[in-house]
Amino acid sequence: MPYQPQNRKQTMKNKTIGQSVPRIDARDKVTGAAKYPGDLSRPDMLHMKLLFAGRPHARVVAIDTSAAEAVPGVAAVFTAADIPVNEYGLQWKDQPVLCGPVSLPLQESIVPPDIVRFEGDQLAAVVAETESIAAQARDLIRVEYEDLPAVFDPHEAMQPEAPRVHPERGDSNICVLYKIRKGDVESALAVADVVVEGTYRTPFQEHAYLQPEAGLAYYDDAGRITIECGGQWTHADRSGIAHALRLEDEQVRVIYPAIGGAFGGREDLSVQIVLGLAVMRLRRPVKIVWTRQESILGHGKRHPMTLKARWGAKQDGKLVGAEIEIVADGGAYMYTTNKVLGNATITCTGPYYIPHVKVDTYGVYTNNVPGAAFRGFGAPQALWMAELQMNKLAEKLGLDPVEFRHRNALRDGDTLNVGTPAPGRVSIVQCIEAAMKKSGWTGKKAPPGSRPPHWVRGRGFACGFKNVGFSFGYQENSWARVELHGRTEIATAVVWHAGAEVGQGAHTVMAQMAAEALGVPFEKITMVTSDTATMGDPGSASASRLTFMAGNAIRGAAAAALKKWEAEERPAVAEYTWLAPKTQPFDPETGKSFPNFSYAYVAQAVEVAVDTETGIVRLARVVSADDVGKALNPALVEGQVEGGVVQAQGYALMEDLKVRDGRIGADQLSTYLIPTVLDVPEAVETVIVEVAEENGPFGARGLGELPFLPLAPAIAAAVHDATGIWFDEFPLTPERVLRGLGKI
Repeated sequence: MPYQPQNRKQTMKNKTIGQSVPRIDARDKVTGAAKYPGDLSRPDMLHMKLLFAGRPHARVVAIDTSAAEAVPGVAAVFTAADIPVNEYGLQWKDQPVLCGPVSLPLQESIVPPDIVRFEGDQLAAVVAETESIAAQARDLIRVEYEDLPAVFDPHEAMQPEAPRVHPERGDSNICVLYKIRKGDVESALAVADVVVEGTYRTPFQEHAYLQPEAGLAYYDDAGRITIECGGQWTHADRSGIAHALRLEDEQVRVIYPAIGGAFGGREDLSVQIVLGLAVMRLRRPVKIVWTRQESILGHGKRHPMTLKARWGAKQDGKLVGAEIEIVADGGAYMYTTNKVLGNATITCTGPYYIPHVKVDTYGVYTNNVPGAAFRGFGAPQALWMAELQMNKLAEKLGLDPVEFRHRNALRDGDTLNVGTPAPGRVSIVQCIEAAMKKSGWTGKKAPPGSRPPHWVRGRGFACGFKNVGFSFGYQENSWARVELHGRTEIATAVVWHAGAEVGQGAHTVMAQMAAEALGVPFEKITMVTSDTATMGDPGSASASRLTFMAGNAIRGAAAAALKKWEAEERPAVAEYTWLAPKTQPFDPETGKSFPNFSYAYVAQAVEVAVDTETGIVRLARVVSADDVGKALNPALVEGQVEGGVVQAQGYALMEDLKVRDGRIGADQLSTYLIPTVLDVPEAVETVIVEVAEENGPFGARGLGELPFLPLAPAIAAAVHDATGIWFDEFPLTPERVLRGLGKI
């Protein structure tokens, strides 16, 4: 139970939970005072540039760096032979830090370092007195390749005769396989009154965060290799860097300065290891800043997926069975494919009760850019299929699509597709009703409006849900320290937490939760953040977990510090590590499990206008009803919803990476189009639903991913309402819409 301060009058007077207090980093960010990794510098600093492979699958026969090393101002050129343990990876260490030949004796790594597996693999790091000298020298490096057979389609990669991306890991490119067997699907579908089958496809998506990868490395006063760089999990970064450099974790220090967005794209290491290597060898500070093109080529993307589905329902509008196959392009390396597909497997039946379910989920290695974590983490792809299936079933049954959802929505005690009930209170019904009410949903076709006749209007609705935290048997945890300073009363409370502030407002909410737990004014809280040298493990700023986990850790540390304060220990200092409820991984044959300790729910209603002459889809209005458990800071909730909606709008309507034969065609923001201020919806209306989560701090659930989840299928439903055409693949670019309309 939460700590209850003795002075209730003080608690009410200083209440901060539920208040839209200004972000603690707002002033520095709007004035430019905040230092991002690319802004950092130190005396006697060197600069680094990296050589990328530029081809999807090849053996590096030889690298000649002599011309680069001869350029005046070059301090060093590092290749694969310089990496102590040439492997890294958040889940599996299956990626070389630098690709290239190494001399005997063989290094400790398992993955063969001389093989390039996608065009963004790195071959050499050039360090020089200036960035321009480093770039000039990099371009003088000569590489001899032996091109290898490549595979780019995951379905082809699954075939026995396909080229192997990782032969060292076995005789198959299938790197992930999950199964769910709940009930008897064949019998259920045989007695269904309506069955809908479909094949759905989802695309890559680039994170397009504000600042490309950048970092500064140096030795600190304690002799630790210190790396200041954007990321999402300080201690996981430190562990990966230390492993590759054959150092103890304590010999490496990771500090996060201001971070220009992440969305999952900074979970995996990028420049950190080579920065650490350069500092270790040269004993001088080293800085790197990627160009936007290097960023797009070099970091992972949202997984493209193909989802085949066969769902059945009875005439009374009740779902009876669902059969699903998911094939995801994992790209060249594991990254978080196994975890992303775990979430896709759970969410592929939507937030609905279906008594009979069969799912087969495959993650497949290819020679494409790796699939990585991205806001929603597998759920947007799964829900694209699930929500379109729901709409098509409703249409065949002659039911309003929202009423159909309401009839089948999960209730407390209903089993998920994994055969166990969702933990806590299930709130999808409340979200559906809130979105219906706010949007004025009537079930009738949208009126034509005042646009010219070739503009047609439509309405759509979709739902979603997603886990909070990593789970699947992993013991979720988070550390915090609270220090109370003063004599007779608390003058200052210092909160230490290493969780990443990637733009979501996490540090502000942490300060609010600390103030609430301590019963002191918000202004008395000082945050000290994101430094592995002085803080315990916070866990990752991902999986909608940080507020949930950090809040419980801070609440526990605050209670312990207050106990010491009341015993007149001054200053009162306490640390606390919160452990989340235990979870279970999938049973390998049936999928039965208790995979997560908490879920959050969302429903959205949208209105679109479609120009049938040009194929342009204009998103006019979005109503997003998100159950956040408790809105700790309502303004930040609205900001997350609005940002998530616009990012999902880009995914649904605009963003096309144009990957062909393993090469990214849209490698600049001039060709990879994301929404601008002229593209955003005319109205985004946030409906805050608050159904308290019993394990969440002050009742809060995770929020960050919710508003992204169902928008693409809601838009597709609205386009169908407007045009009568179902689109099973997106983005709904003008070309695709015109093709669907039979205009081209």
